[in-house]
Amino acid sequence: MSLFPSAIEEKAKAIIADFSVRGLTIATAESCTGGLIAGALTEIAGSSAVVLCGYVTYSNQAKMDMLGVPAVTLEIFGAVSQQTALAMAHGALYRSGAALSVAVTGIAGPGGGSVEKPVGLVHLAAMNRHGATKHREMQYGDLGREGVRMATLHTALEMLIEAAQA
Repeated sequence: MSLFPSAIEEKAKAIIADFSVRGLTIATAESCTGGLIAGALTEIAGSSAVVLCGYVTYSNQAKMDMLGVPAVTLEIFGAVSQQTALAMAHGALYRSGAALSVAVTGIAGPGGGSVEKPVGLVHLAAMNRHGATKHREMQYGDLGREGVRMATLHTALEMLIEAAQA
């Protein structure tokens, strides 16, 4: 029995199967999902051939220390921003040596939101070693903490597939 909904499990299985055949490796950089992306991928048998590592960088200090996110990026744009998501993806890609990375930072709720950055706002970024970079700003709305995190997980897995095709 999987810890994740069947749609997530099926997407993770497809990623592990495809990436294994293609020799592609993944690093994740997660804030609001707290390791769910890495967890969904490693739930699948054979994932050790694909998943190199997962960084859970909940604090700004962890983002700077573990992923090399510049302090000025966090100061100017904030932790929940396109710039921070891209810096997290870049740090995960180059610090891990993976072929692909995906990063997420957002506000899962129930608190922590503001008018400018409401609960349900998530920035995602994916990169590959060929220079392809993707960013998505998602406004999931106040789906509840679990709902925002699961929606983010689904989008992140889609972005990994897209990054592998780019």
